[in-house]
Amino acid sequence: MSLNKSEKNFKKEYFTESRELLDAMEMSLLELEKDNTDNDSINSIFRSVHTIKGNSGMFGYDRIGEFTHILENVLVCIRSGKLQLTGEMIALFLECHDFMMNLVDFFEDDSNTELDDYNQKIFSGLEVKLNVYLEQPACEEAVSVNNSIGEPGSSCADDEMTVCNDCWHISLRFGENVFRDGLDPYSFIRYLTEKGEIQHMRTVCDRMPDAASMNPEFCYLGFEIDFRSSAAKKDIEDIFEFVKDDCEIRILPPNTGISDYVRLIEALPEKPMRIGEMLREIGSLTPAELERALMLQNIQDGVSLEESEKQFVGKILVEEKMVPKPVLDAALEKQQTVRRREETNRRTIRVEAEKLDKLINLIGELVITGSNVKQISESDEKTGLVKAVNDMSKLIEEIRGSSMGIRMVQIGETFNRFERVVRDLSREKGKKINFIIMGGDTELDKTLIDKLADPLIHLIRNSVDHGIGTPDERTRAGKPAAGTLTLNAFHETGSVVIEVKDDGQGLDKEKILNKAIEQGLARPEQAYQDYEIHQFIFHPGFSTAAEVTNISGRGVGMDVVKKNIESLRGNIMIESEPGEGTTMRIHLPLTLAIIDGFMVRIAGSHYVLPLDMVTECTEVHRDDLDLREGGNYINLRGDVLPFMKMRDFFREKGEEPLKHKVVVVEHARKKVGLIVDELVGEFQTVIKPLGKIFNRLQWISGSTILGTGEVAYILDIPRLIQAE
Repeated sequence: MSLNKSEKNFKKEYFTESRELLDAMEMSLLELEKDNTDNDSINSIFRSVHTIKGNSGMFGYDRIGEFTHILENVLVCIRSGKLQLTGEMIALFLECHDFMMNLVDFFEDDSNTELDDYNQKIFSGLEVKLNVYLEQPACEEAVSVNNSIGEPGSSCADDEMTVCNDCWHISLRFGENVFRDGLDPYSFIRYLTEKGEIQHMRTVCDRMPDAASMNPEFCYLGFEIDFRSSAAKKDIEDIFEFVKDDCEIRILPPNTGISDYVRLIEALPEKPMRIGEMLREIGSLTPAELERALMLQNIQDGVSLEESEKQFVGKILVEEKMVPKPVLDAALEKQQTVRRREETNRRTIRVEAEKLDKLINLIGELVITGSNVKQISESDEKTGLVKAVNDMSKLIEEIRGSSMGIRMVQIGETFNRFERVVRDLSREKGKKINFIIMGGDTELDKTLIDKLADPLIHLIRNSVDHGIGTPDERTRAGKPAAGTLTLNAFHETGSVVIEVKDDGQGLDKEKILNKAIEQGLARPEQAYQDYEIHQFIFHPGFSTAAEVTNISGRGVGMDVVKKNIESLRGNIMIESEPGEGTTMRIHLPLTLAIIDGFMVRIAGSHYVLPLDMVTECTEVHRDDLDLREGGNYINLRGDVLPFMKMRDFFREKGEEPLKHKVVVVEHARKKVGLIVDELVGEFQTVIKPLGKIFNRLQWISGSTILGTGEVAYILDIPRLIQAE
């Protein structure tokens, strides 16, 4: 079955929201492992499961709805105090979470309409495990309230499972093509009066578009009807025989079961509604009953009707036995869900990454064009033109900053996903690990964050497998039985630094060096500094592990980690002390698209340095450099500063200027002076990636186009500092 564009968008929204709800569910489950009495986390899990269940039914994913309904019943027992939450149950809920995520992925493929054998087997296995709890006597009452369906027409005076209402409730949502098929929706409603009496009818217009989008041939109406009649349900259904395939019809008998009304509440439009309106719309409350409840509250407290309904009407409805408490709870849950969604929608808007990338590219071209116009205007003698171009340049810079800010997101959401990874790995290896997240509010380009997940997972797995020992090993070493793994992010000199730090045994430098010599990577007679020894572990196939595990030890991965990070114009450094622990420190640029640069000239070529890495500029005479003895160092206000003559570094020829300019750059807490010929000044830099033919071009991280059409190269400062 082919879907129109609107249906595809709604389904896409369903899958996106389901994954967000499952992420929230996972975080709450991990919080419950730390404190199983945390009611907020329990309620959060219930809301996630309950919302997914309702949405799945709306979009026809019945198997997801079936599974979430079983899980919801167990959660109902926990919320009502009938079941005590245990670590074993939390572990089972995490399994259910993983399976639900698999179901979402499975059904996102439109070709999958039924579960395959593999998923059906998992479904059945988890269903058996969940039913073990549901079959406990203490849980039966809570589950029956959540699931029971009262018999049509039964007496409900003493029956808490049914809603006392002597009317049928008919919920109608006509299809768009009713008019085109030559049918009149209101004719069916008129025909109802021949079978009984319409006590109340409400027209539902939530699907009505704005006037510009409205199609006069479409039907957008729905109706909620309270209908008193002695007719059988089959007779009422027959009235709508001709439109049953093109509309949604729900017919609830008098004194209907609570769960049916709960399902009607779940199906209500996702718009803000008062409790009384919701209950009246589904037919569990008559207008007269609502008016009486509001009047009672007004008399008791002397407050306005609007405030009384908002704060107290629910309690009166239950006390006066107008509405059963489970139905009221469902309405309150629906109201809170809608409010949370409305609040989220006010704060955020979803935009496809492809559209955002296109916007950034267009702004990049605008920056280049603006630079060209500015350069042309500066050669013109018209003062007014120069001022106008300067004003335009300022606006372009503001637009550039704002657009780049859109793509900046907090890294905390990505960090939180690793909590589950650490939990599962530590249990598998029989270790106790406290996982600490810091700097989650640090912002980074969304493109960088997406590509950073895999390298971080590998570093975390290595820390768990090799870094932190078992409780017995740590106790013998005089350490606490539980290890600590810290994931931290912060800004530093124009970069984002991400640290993966453990308090384990640290790297064995002697073992690494011996292995490097064995593999021909190092010379036995040469002395190596610590950071040079640490770099050997990034060579392909390098490993000192005594045994291979399913986590690590094959020598595959650390070289890939380094390549992935360098492809993001970043670098990775290692700090380690034997017996104290290891810190893997990743330095990344804030963004991959547009940066503030500082342009310099070296011989006949222009180069750009990331402005955030430039700390200061100074000047030095040519003779002062040529007559130096004892290495490439200069005195910078009493501090020793290593320098690099960029002319010599790039093997440029030609006459050198009498006075050299020194650009002091800093990265990873290390400063170096770059000797250049001329300081051009600040420059908005649109980063253009180099083609594959330039893959081996070192010291250059990209290029940019100047206003004149010339190409300037962007210096790779981290690599230059390492090469110094």
